Amino acid sequence: MDQCVHMRSLTELKEARQYACEACLREGRKWVHLRTCQTCGVTLCCDTSPGRHMTAHFKETGHPVVISSEPGESWMWCYADELFIPY
Repeated sequence: MDQCVHMRSLTELKEARQYACEACLREGRKWVHLRTCQTCGVTLCCDTSPGRHMTAHFKETGHPVVISSEPGESWMWCYADELFIPY
């Protein structure tokens, strides 16, 4: 995490409040994988999903770091630095 000030600034990880893409639920869509924003805690779908809601969230808000909310996965991604880190 030395290369990314955004990841370095995290003091605790925000976990998904529910296992669902909040935007897909509103739109009646299905998702493939889920990510949770480490700035605001919203859980949205990945780029493999039709809605690509987490990338849209980053573009709209500038919130840079997400974690995978998939069972058994432990990694984070920084959109701003395009950096992937397992944890």
